[in-house]
Amino acid sequence: MWALADAARLWPHVVEVVPGMNNLTLVFDPLQADPADLASRMKNAWEQAAEVEVGTTEIEIPVRYGGADGPDLASLAKSLNLSIDELVKRHTQADYIVFFLGFQPGFAYLGGLDPTLHAPRHPKPRLEVPAGSVGIGGEQTGIYPAVSPGGWQLLGRTDLKLFDPARHPPTLMQPGDHVRFSALEVLA
Repeated sequence: MWALADAARLWPHVVEVVPGMNNLTLVFDPLQADPADLASRMKNAWEQAAEVEVGTTEIEIPVRYGGADGPDLASLAKSLNLSIDELVKRHTQADYIVFFLGFQPGFAYLGGLDPTLHAPRHPKPRLEVPAGSVGIGGEQTGIYPAVSPGGWQLLGRTDLKLFDPARHPPTLMQPGDHVRFSALEVLA
């Protein structure tokens, strides 16, 4: 999907390319673009996509786990029958891949979460999740780039700025990037 997105960004009259987890949205100028030509380009790019390497950027996310920064860490560890240290160890050992960006600017949905850490979202979301909060929602982990409502299980927080409109690109992570978490501290 990421290789296909990279190819489509170069095509004439394509205004925006938005890769999803298992789809790709192309926004194109309908007065200039030929839909049949775009469909043909998509088919050819899809067939060649397996030969293209993407996502070579590696990003480390330092996290303060637990305490006020990770209000769900202790209860999640208990529900998963793990110690807090073991949960943090499993969360920091994985090599995550940015599947796609969504929900809010800079929110990266990260795949590669250890299956023993899969956890449901809260049935009633919090009205305010602090920026930089690291959480688990289902089979993915992610980081809230800005203060917002959210229902993920919060493990900790990072001080990294995930979205900055003055930066190019404005998001710290891009689809295909590799992400690793590191523990700055772990509080019960």
